[in-house]
Amino acid sequence: MGPPGSGKGTQAAHLAEKLGVESVSSGDLFRDHRRRDTELGRLAQSYMDRGDFVPDDVTINMVMDWIDEPDHARGFVLDGFPRTLAQARALDQALETREGVDRVLFVTVSEGELIRRLAGRLVCRQCQTTYHLGSSPPTREGQCDACGGELYQREDDTAEVVANRIQVYGRETRPVVEYYRDAGKLREVDGEAYIQSVGDALFAAVSA
Repeated sequence: MGPPGSGKGTQAAHLAEKLGVESVSSGDLFRDHRRRDTELGRLAQSYMDRGDFVPDDVTINMVMDWIDEPDHARGFVLDGFPRTLAQARALDQALETREGVDRVLFVTVSEGELIRRLAGRLVCRQCQTTYHLGSSPPTREGQCDACGGELYQREDDTAEVVANRIQVYGRETRPVVEYYRDAGKLREVDGEAYIQSVGDALFAAVSA
């Protein structure tokens, strides 16, 4: 878990590689189901087309379909999920026969640092490679080093929108953080350290 710009997606992938398992986000699952035109994918899309949130039961079913695949019997890393208390409770219920979630890793980053990270982010329109004007700019202004595609700033990465996203995330996830803290499963990691240090701390928190 972690707010937008905390680096949780990158760290989830690295952590999963270290553990010899796979990671997945709910966004990954939505895109995969839409691509395969599954019943769940069409159902989720019908809500998104109306501008509504995808109901928790649809999201949970997608997550559980993925978890139940034989390749994930040894374990898995969930990236940014669950995001709401209802999702957390539903996930625990679905995993009841497997003793539930082992660890919940919460990557903490200050609001000022999050705004700095996200407001400077650029994304390639073609290959979706991400750059940052301050810490990892492209070699050529406005052009992707990987494929030559055009770089752009997402509408939700402006400073004003970023600040609102952080506030919304905080309201949504604070109950989830406390839920897992009360269960003794939460481990907080400083997300403002060097990337390698954050990764080492996450791995240590899982391995402890």
